[in-house]
Amino acid sequence: MHDASDVVHEQVDAVYRADSRRVLATLIRLLGDFDLAEEALHDAFAAAVERWPSEGVPNNPRTWLVSAGRFRAIDRLRRRVTHDAALAKIVEAIDLAEPAVPDIDPDRVEDDQLRLVFTCCHPALTGDAQVALTLREVCGLTTEDIAHAFLTSAPAIAQRIVRAKGKIRDARIPYEVPSRTDLPDRLDAVLRVVYLVFNEGYAASSGDSLTRADLSAEAIRLGRNLVELLPEAEAIGLLALMLLHDARRSARATADGALVLLSDQDRSQWNREQIEEGIALVERALRTRRVGPYALQAAIAAVHAEAPSAERTDWTQIVGLYDVLLRLDPSPIVELNRAAAIAMRDGPGEGLALIDAILDRGELLDYRHLHSARADCLRRLRRGGEAKVAYQRALSLTDQLAERQFLERRIAEL
Repeated sequence: MHDASDVVHEQVDAVYRADSRRVLATLIRLLGDFDLAEEALHDAFAAAVERWPSEGVPNNPRTWLVSAGRFRAIDRLRRRVTHDAALAKIVEAIDLAEPAVPDIDPDRVEDDQLRLVFTCCHPALTGDAQVALTLREVCGLTTEDIAHAFLTSAPAIAQRIVRAKGKIRDARIPYEVPSRTDLPDRLDAVLRVVYLVFNEGYAASSGDSLTRADLSAEAIRLGRNLVELLPEAEAIGLLALMLLHDARRSARATADGALVLLSDQDRSQWNREQIEEGIALVERALRTRRVGPYALQAAIAAVHAEAPSAERTDWTQIVGLYDVLLRLDPSPIVELNRAAAIAMRDGPGEGLALIDAILDRGELLDYRHLHSARADCLRRLRRGGEAKVAYQRALSLTDQLAERQFLERRIAEL
C-alpha cells in the first residue's frame, strides 16, 4: 500500500524526469549563472518534496519550481552578500532584470532550452567542452554517463565542464539564440551535439538497456526546434536521420532485451508514421541542393526504411550514397559503413578487404563496431576461428549488456 507521501514522491520524481532540464534552462536565464541555477534547481525540488505532500501538486509544476528555485537562489545570495560585495551586484542585477513574478510562459520556456543549447555550443568553447556541457546541462546526463560515451574518465569530464562554465562566465558569453547572420555558422556545432545526444539514446554506450528513449526523444525535440528556427538543409537532414533511426527502436530488441540486427528485425514493428515524416524531410533537404553529411546519412536510412525486406534492400543505391558521403566527409567510420554495405552488395570477401585496409592504417583499432563487422564477414566466409577472435575483440570493447550478450551468442554459435 502506498501512502499519500509516497504518491507525491513518485510525482516529484516524474516531474524531475520530465521537466528538470527545462526548469534548469529557465533558471539559467533568470539567474545568469550555471552553478547558481543548478543549486536553485536542487532547492526547488527539495521544496517540492517538503511542501507538495501537504499543499498538493500544483497545476503547473514547472512554473512553481522555477519560482521556488529563483526565490531560494536570491535568498541564498542575500545571505552570502554580507561576506562578498561582488554578490551584492549579482543580486541587484537579478532583481532589476526580472520582476517579482518572473516570466515563465510555456513558449518562452521552450525558447530557454534553445538558448541554452546555443550557449553550450558557443564557438568560444572547444568541441569537447560543447558536447560535455550540452549533455550535462541540456540533457541531464551524469558525468559518468558522459565519460562512458566519450571513453574517458569522469574526473576529466567534470574538469571539462567546470572549465566551460568558467569560460562562459569570464568571457560573458551571452545566453541567447544568435542573430540570423551568425546562425548558419553556429548551427554546425549544435547539430553535431544534438546528434551525439541522439546516438547516446539510440545506442546507449553502457548499462543494461540497449536504448534510452528519453535521450533520443530529447534530441528529436531539439531537432524539431532547430528546423523551425532555421530550416537549413542540414538541420532538416539531421531531424530526418533521427526520426528514421528512431522508427526502428521497438524492433531493435526482443521482449527480454536481446539485440536484434537490422537484417532480422520485424519490419511490421517499425513506426510507419515516423518513417513517412523522415522520408518527406529527406526529400525536402535534397531539394535544397545544399546537401551535407546528415542529409546523405538520412537518405541512406530512407533506403533501408523503404525496403520491404532485408533481402530486397537496394545495396547499390546505398553504396552510391556512401561514395558521395565519403567524398564530402572523408572519415574512417564512413569508410567502415561503406565497407559493410559493399560486403552486402558484393560479398563478405570484398567487405573484409576494405575493413582490413582501415586496420592496416592503424585506424579504429579500438572501435567495437569495426571488429564486429569484420567478425561478421569472417563468419560468412566460414573462417570460424578468425571470426571468434574478432568477436572476442569486439566483446572486450563494449560495456553495453545487450551487445555483450549478442556477441557472446555469436561466439557460442561458432
